[in-house]
This record gives sequence, structure tokens and C-alpha cells, in this order.
Amino acid sequence: MVDWNLAVTTASRFVRPGPEVSRDEARAVVAELRRHARAAEEHVRAFTRMTPPGSEGAAAYDTPVLVVDRPGWIRANVAGFRAVLKPLLEKMQERRSSIPGGSVMGAVGGKVTGVELGMLLSFLASRVLGQYETFAPPTRDLPAGAKGGRLLLVAPNIVHVERELEVAPHDFRLWVCLHEETHRTQFTAVPWLRDHIEGEVQAFLAETEIDPGTLLERLREAAQSLVGARPEGEAGEDGGRSIVDLVQTRAQREILGRLTAVMSLLEGHADYVMDGVGPQVVPSVTEIREKFQQRRASGAGRLDQALRKLLGLDAKLRQYRDGERFVRAVVDEVGMDGFNRVWTSPNTLPTKQEIAKPADWVARVHRKTDGAP
Repeated sequence: MVDWNLAVTTASRFVRPGPEVSRDEARAVVAELRRHARAAEEHVRAFTRMTPPGSEGAAAYDTPVLVVDRPGWIRANVAGFRAVLKPLLEKMQERRSSIPGGSVMGAVGGKVTGVELGMLLSFLASRVLGQYETFAPPTRDLPAGAKGGRLLLVAPNIVHVERELEVAPHDFRLWVCLHEETHRTQFTAVPWLRDHIEGEVQAFLAETEIDPGTLLERLREAAQSLVGARPEGEAGEDGGRSIVDLVQTRAQREILGRLTAVMSLLEGHADYVMDGVGPQVVPSVTEIREKFQQRRASGAGRLDQALRKLLGLDAKLRQYRDGERFVRAVVDEVGMDGFNRVWTSPNTLPTKQEIAKPADWVARVHRKTDGAP
């Protein structure tokens, strides 16, 4: 159904080159990001009071930190997609095999899908600063933790943004590491979190009955937007629905609501921690935050905004904002230890409605656990 090798080749071919740096400068950036990642680990653990299980938490930190370039990010994400989507693609393959000529169609479709996916990844590869890959399997050149998982820092993108914003490079690099290290802490300090999210994702995919041709068409629209085949700002005849919108049954919408809530929590928590630790260790954090927020809000023009809508990235930006407000409101009311009850079990995670109304989460979790009527 998907030619994964072709996806990697296509994405690597079309991804934009990174900023110009000398070999010595590149080595210095990589070394500094690794130092900042180690420092950020201690800052985040002290601020959040979240410690992975094991010998003072050290055993759980087997998930590696990898400083990669854009092609490295592409290879890592293709490996992750391949693992997560395997059950869905196997189901779609079985369905297609029962159709006369389906095997031939599948081979051709796999090439097409590989190209389309590669085009999308080439777009994203120049925009991601860092990423905790929750379900990443180890590969020959990209190690992962015992249960999967690795932290990626995309060096050329970090350098590009710090230059674009005209901020202090050392401060910006540590600031980014604080955000990404928070995600690593979330998954290593909360052992059940990975399995819970994976279960939700697989339940979502199990409900998918989308026709392969429909999915291909949506991917094609996204790729055509990238190469300018569609006028800027035009998102399709359906009013600009995202790819995710095509695969939602009623059951999927319920699952997606829960996933949206937990992703808002994780992203908002990372933003809150980044800003909370920042003033102590990042002298120019206020300037960085202000400029970065402006960059998030403005996007990069109408074409970029249309593609964000198509890929569902607008929802991602809302998750940062809504989740950070939730975390801040809860910590203000019940303190960090009170907020950390959110990590007790899946039952203490906020609902989508509680993300918008933090007081409802406090009432449900604290009054119930504290024995209040």
C-alpha cells in the first residue's frame, strides 16, 4: 500500500536545503544541542517533580537523544509511520487483494502513495525543531529505547529559526531543548502513558473503513498544494477539511476527542515547563517567547496556511494554546503536586471539555480523591 523506501527517497530529494553553516559550525551546534539536552533533563525534572522509575530515574532514561538533519528526521518518521500504520495497511491490503487485479493496483498505488507521502514529509522536515517519537522502532542508524522512543533535535531547523527570529543562539537552543525534554520526561516518568496512547491510536485505526482511493486523493491534493498545482489559499471543494476529517466515524470522533485532550495536555505542559524554567536559565526567554509566538501565529503565507489546514496542523497550534492555559490554571489553583495527579492513570487525564474548563478537572479529580462531597 505504501512504498516506504520511495517515500524516503522522494522526501529527501525535495526537502529544502538547510541554512549555510561551515563544517566546524555544524559540529559546534550538534555538540551544544547535546549539552543542552543533558542540562534540560535536570531542569525539567526539578521543575515538574517528575522522576522516572528505576535507580533515581536513571534506568528509564534509556531513550536516546539524537541530533539529526532534515533527511535524518525523514527516515525516523517514516520508520515510525510504518510501525503505527501497519495494522491499518494490512487491513486495506486484504481488502484490495480480494478485488480482481487488486495486487497490480496495490503495487502501483504503493508507488503513488510513497511519492505523495514523501512530498508531505519534505514540507514538514524543514519546520520541525524537535520531536519525541513515542512509538519509534530502532533502526540501523537511529537507535531507540527498549520499548521504542527517541528524542530528535533537528539542528538545521533550529539554526534557521534562531537566525530568522534574530535571537541569541545559545538561549534559543536551550529553550527548544527544554520543551522537547519535557516530552521525554512525560513518557519516561509515566510508564502507562505510551501504551495508553498507542491503544487509542490503534482503536482509531481499527475503526477506519476509508476507501484507499479516497485517501490517495487527499494525499494528492496535499502534494499538489506543495508544488503549486492548486491556487494559493484554495483547499479543495469540501471547504478545506483535513486528512483526519476523512476517516472519522462516530466511534472515531470519540477516540479523537480523547486523543485531542491528551495531546493538548502534553503540548501545553511542555510549553508551561519551558516558560517556567526559562527565566532561571535562559536570559532572553521573554524576547524568544514573544517572537516565537508571533511566528507561530503568522505562518508563512497563504499556501502554508492552506496546507496547515489540510494536514490538521491548525489543530496542533490550538493544542499548544489551550493545553498551556489548562496547565497554568490547574497549577495556580492546586500547585505542581496537585497538577501531577493528572499522571495517576488514564482516568485522571482531562477530557476535551475539561481542557477548556480546568476548574471542572480540579473538581472531579481533587474532590473525589480528597474525599470531598
